[in-house]
Amino acid sequence: MKRKLVWVNLLLLGLTAATAVHLRRQWVESHAGEQAILQRRIRPAPPPHMAPLPAAAPVKAAGYIDIAQKMLFSKDRNPTVVVEPPPPPKPKPMPPLPVFHGLVDIGDGPTAIMSEKPGAQHRDYRPGEQVGEFKLVALDSEEIVLEWDGNTITRKVDEMIDRSVGPPPAPSKATAAAAPPPVQPAAHADAKPGADIGGRGIKGCTTGDSSPAGTVADGFRKVIKESPFGKSCFWEPN
Repeated sequence: MKRKLVWVNLLLLGLTAATAVHLRRQWVESHAGEQAILQRRIRPAPPPHMAPLPAAAPVKAAGYIDIAQKMLFSKDRNPTVVVEPPPPPKPKPMPPLPVFHGLVDIGDGPTAIMSEKPGAQHRDYRPGEQVGEFKLVALDSEEIVLEWDGNTITRKVDEMIDRSVGPPPAPSKATAAAAPPPVQPAAHADAKPGADIGGRGIKGCTTGDSSPAGTVADGFRKVIKESPFGKSCFWEPN
């Protein structure tokens, strides 16, 4: 029994020694490889090929002309003179439009009863005539076309009626009952028919004629009619 234990111990001792020798051999080889790597000399790579730089051009004074002319701290050295254009003229204000009072058309074309401005005396105008600063171009029962300063102005008839002065108030029943019967008005000194406006003997009213309706002068009788556009005044044969 003891002899077997001695052999086992000797076997284990031999295995231990063999293992130690094997490990040392591996360490020596590893150390030798490490030293070989550390002591190896590495050749540097050759530098890349670089083209030579171009030769510098000689300095010329003309190359600095922009610096001299556009110097921020000396604007008077700039040869370019900036001339600011004059401001455009202000547009001319358009005067008030004429006032429309009525339209007469007895077969030879429409005739407008107009005044140059509110409150002025009205008279008849045909297309092509001057109404104050405006020129009457065309008209019908709905629109009036005027020309002013080269511009064409189109307005509705309702827009050119002066509504600031309303119709006179209707008399009360007591006043109407007490009023005397109407008397045929006598001819005024300023009652006079104007120019022919209809081609059928109808003449227009003149400026300053304040005679009432029914006045007879020079064989004509004055007629004043109410219309949606105001009063229309003309003379007709008596």
